[in-house]
Amino acid sequence: MSDKESATKREQAQRVREMFAAIATRYDLLNHLLSGNVDRRWRRLVVRRTAENLPRGARILDVACGTGDLALALVKGTDAAVVGLDFCRPMLDIAVAKSSEGGLPIPFVEGDALTLPFRDRSFDGVSIAFGLRNLASIEAGLRELLRVLRPGGTVAVLEFSTPRIPILRTLFRIYFTKLLPLFGGLISGSKSAYQYLPDSVSRFPDQALLAAMMKDAGFIDVSFQNLTGGIAALHLGRRPQR
Repeated sequence: MSDKESATKREQAQRVREMFAAIATRYDLLNHLLSGNVDRRWRRLVVRRTAENLPRGARILDVACGTGDLALALVKGTDAAVVGLDFCRPMLDIAVAKSSEGGLPIPFVEGDALTLPFRDRSFDGVSIAFGLRNLASIEAGLRELLRVLRPGGTVAVLEFSTPRIPILRTLFRIYFTKLLPLFGGLISGSKSAYQYLPDSVSRFPDQALLAAMMKDAGFIDVSFQNLTGGIAALHLGRRPQR
């Protein structure tokens, strides 16, 4: 990668960090409100699927944890020790407050998903919800998730995707490009943040392409499950034993 490309990626990451910092205090409210609370159901599914193959004394890393909703759900729904990581300090401050209020011992770490501050093969499970599309390189992000995963461990990627039904795809596009920026901007005070969301989703690989990218990164047994007609999808994969 050239110096110019590296500088561009750093600038992109900084813009995304500042955007999330600006909406941190309204982030949870808007997530639940603008999704009709369906995001909670999607996260519960991530917890169930992640818990299926965890060994005793397992460790889970929740990457791009934001305000901690998935990390908290993983602690409540599994017997694993959970670590949350995000690059936006205001988001992490909210996650820490939630963890403390709930009496849940979750360490939250500020760090970059493209250079995770953990040793190779450190976790039995790794999750990332609505964060992969924000990375400067999806491929590099997938390789980092694989690196910190122990052999046989499971990765869970929850992300917006491409609706399968044409009419739903049309309605989803209208909602995401017209209504969401309007209401999200009014409530959060940052219209640009909710213009970024549909832009980032439109650039993100569809279900089949993301599955192929996960295989290219080294994951095996890759599968995906469409959620709410494909508005979102849960991709699962494993690190090979060897």
